[in-house]
Amino acid sequence: QVQLVESGGGLVQPGGSLRLSCAASGFSFSDYVMGWFRRAPGKERDVVATISRSGRNTYYSDSVKGRFTISRDNAKNTVYLELNNLNPEDTAVFYCAARAARYPSDYETRGWEYGSWGQGTQVTVSS
Repeated sequence: QVQLVESGGGLVQPGGSLRLSCAASGFSFSDYVMGWFRRAPGKERDVVATISRSGRNTYYSDSVKGRFTISRDNAKNTVYLELNNLNPEDTAVFYCAARAARYPSDYETRGWEYGSWGQGTQVTVSS
């Protein structure tokens, strides 16, 4: 069955960095669009970044553009999210998600289009 397991979250000071990983299994990873989403306390889930099946096409929300980097290693069935220059507003549970790509450059940004989700990893930014 499809399984997505996030790791790498934790407590970090403002300005710090983290690297999140999402290990995938149970499906043909290289045929899937992968996305990172987050849910901050008291807020709805938002898209953070998405990446096409080859990795050539990416999307970033305005709030993370220039600070976060999404990447994937299809040989390792893993998608990553590098978080830099973190601030307290980045505090959230981060989730990775997968959906079958409809075309090579597909980098779907709408959360409801993703059918598979991980359990989430907590990122807390605080001094």
